[in-house]
Amino acid sequence: MEQFFENKNNTERVILVAVHERGAIKDEVALNELEELVKTTGAVVADRLVQNLEIANPVTYLGKGKIEELKTMLVANDATGIVCDRQLTPVQMKNLSQVLDIKVMDRTMVILDIFAARAKTKEGKIQVELAQLKYNATMLVGLRPSLSRLGGGIGTRGPGEKKLEMDRRLIRKQISKLNAELDLVRKHRETQRKRRSNNSSPIVCIVGYTNAGKSTLLNHLTNADVLSEDKLFATLDPTTRMLSLSKGQNIMLTDTVGFISNLPHHLIQAFRSTLEEAKYCDIILHVVDASNPDMDYQMHAVYETLRQLEIEDKPVITVFNKIDCLDTVPVLKDLHADAAVLISALKEKGFEQLCNTIERMLQENQTYVETVLNYKDTGLLSAIRTYGRLLSEEYTEEGIAIKAYVRKQDLSRLGGK
Repeated sequence: MEQFFENKNNTERVILVAVHERGAIKDEVALNELEELVKTTGAVVADRLVQNLEIANPVTYLGKGKIEELKTMLVANDATGIVCDRQLTPVQMKNLSQVLDIKVMDRTMVILDIFAARAKTKEGKIQVELAQLKYNATMLVGLRPSLSRLGGGIGTRGPGEKKLEMDRRLIRKQISKLNAELDLVRKHRETQRKRRSNNSSPIVCIVGYTNAGKSTLLNHLTNADVLSEDKLFATLDPTTRMLSLSKGQNIMLTDTVGFISNLPHHLIQAFRSTLEEAKYCDIILHVVDASNPDMDYQMHAVYETLRQLEIEDKPVITVFNKIDCLDTVPVLKDLHADAAVLISALKEKGFEQLCNTIERMLQENQTYVETVLNYKDTGLLSAIRTYGRLLSEEYTEEGIAIKAYVRKQDLSRLGGK
């Protein structure tokens, strides 16, 4: 993938632009989040401009008066571009770029840019490039005049301007090529899933809003050594590690890419195979930043993304993280969850309660069995000891008499006993 690097001595200075439509909620939250996204790209937010309208102008996004005000702000702040708080239409992108004579970007471009910078694995890079190309294909007319104004910065990582100069036919050809490559990667991922399923180890999937502390939790529970930073989308690629619980049962913990409100449709489609790790798990750990004042808003965004992925039938443990950042801990609840635990992943507080809750929930999906195994089935006994809960074993003339808890889906391996 061809890369375009920005001049570090010419840091982008942008103005955030938002239209607050009547009936919209959490507009200020969304704008604060956009500022964090922009900062994550390395750009500087110089100022903000907000207009209250019944509905955004379909031609220029902003009204004429606000556009004139924005021109003055751009000069006063020596800004190099603007970032709008939602995805613009090609017409809005083109017209704003022409009337302002400056680089125009939207929320989707910023998120795609961050993903392009953070993708490390082959799968991640293919997924990001695919999402960028699909976005560029729909925005080709609007993007061309905007990105031609500056050679680097937000929106030019990944496929970059070279891809934008292709006509739609060439873009479709490249998309088909990437889809074929991604299919091969998905088949490999499916093989990995089946291998994990065959070893009977319960799978617990960690999901949550970006920067909620998922990777920190995985690191401190399993010594996974996954990149963990106080940044949005610090890690994109899923990581799976083994965790041994107190009663000897082993589980597989899988971290996933962070969620965010209004995650671009093309990213959801491109990262579907990654996000769908949650579809194949036994329990979902929903990690929430309890210190964030917009916690409820973020929780809603996570559940909305899970709904889009058709993942709504899994047991959920909500893990309220970062309680060490709170002066006083309020009563924290999640009505969508089956259980809730308060922890500090960084300080390793609450881990015992979390593991006990996981064990209890796993046991609810297990069946108590008393049976006699043939001596030739010692491998099965070893599997029960590792992946279930072996309460007792007694060697008799007939075989190995056991009492254990095993997953309901594994009963057939014991002859349905």
